[in-house]
Amino acid sequence: MLEQIAMWIMGVGLAFDLFGCIGLVRLPDVYNRAQAATKCVTLGTCMILLGVALRAFGAPDGAMAVKALLCAAFVLLTSPVAAHAVCRGAYLSGVKLWEGSVEDSFSERAEEIRQEQTTEGSVDREETETA
Repeated sequence: MLEQIAMWIMGVGLAFDLFGCIGLVRLPDVYNRAQAATKCVTLGTCMILLGVALRAFGAPDGAMAVKALLCAAFVLLTSPVAAHAVCRGAYLSGVKLWEGSVEDSFSERAEEIRQEQTTEGSVDREETETA
């Protein structure tokens, strides 16, 4: 019974991974694609790993279950952070939003960050020129 539940959970996780991959191909800009990768693929991968852990708990090898749960925790912690970093870097480097985007609430903060970077860059240039 536990093995069948584990297989169903892995199947649902596989479906989420498939939808996330379709979103990576079909969505219009880097920000929407990062959202698809973060939400769908993270949930799908964690469900697959949870299914592996459940199946391993039913088997004599419990170490594989612990490894699967540790990998799921790692994916849950790192995937959203990486997507945020990619999107923030893309926005600050000037990658435009999709034309159908409704709101751009990061624009004011991004302008402040760009101003800080240009003033820090000019200070660094002045220090190297005087040295």
